[in-house]
Formats: sequence, structure tokens, C-alpha cells
Amino acid sequence: MPFLRYTGGGHGVKKNSFMFTNKEHTRKGIMATILGVISLVSLVYIIYDSYTKAGKIPLQYGAVAFLTMIFAFVGIVLGVLSKSERDKFYFFSYLGIVLNVLVLAALSVILYAGAYA
Repeated sequence: MPFLRYTGGGHGVKKNSFMFTNKEHTRKGIMATILGVISLVSLVYIIYDSYTKAGKIPLQYGAVAFLTMIFAFVGIVLGVLSKSERDKFYFFSYLGIVLNVLVLAALSVILYAGAYA
């Protein structure tokens, strides 16, 4: 699907000219973003529910946290791999990497607090 890109304001180029491009968003970058959103939403839900129940949570929340960690690692790998594709838009690649790193950072803080608190 071609996108329109404004190229005005350059040297000797008409101000109202457009250039068609065949760039697309990377599928791996979109998948990395989806995994990051799923991981972040799951982690936020676990933290919120744990807070409202004063820490008395079922053991299955540990399994969910472990799955979010796996999703985050896979999301980072997909984001980095999608960044290496040529002639693509990289917005979802960067967004997926950032979301998945945030999830891993939050899980690291939780594990650190649990070990030393």
C-alpha cells in the first residue's frame, strides 16, 4: 500500500509536490508492539489486583508474570529484527522495543523488591 510523503520546502522543489512510496510497516514490528501491549496490560492488571487484595493473590499470577517476561523477550527480539529490514517504516519497531523494555524493567523492579524487601 503506497503512502504519500510531502517533499516540499527543498531546493528547487515545488512546495506542493508529493512523492509516492512503497514503504510499509514491518510485520515483526507490529507483532512486537502487540506483544508489548499484551504484556504491559497483563502486568498492570496483576499489580493493580495485587494491590487491591493487599498481596493475597493466587499463585497463577506468578505464571502470568513469567509469561509476560517471555512475551517481552520475544517482543524485543522481534523489534530488533524488524529494525534490520530495509525500506520500511520503523515506528512499530521502536514502539514494540520500548514497551517490552518497560515490561522487563517493571518485572525487574518487582523481583528486586521481593528479594530484598
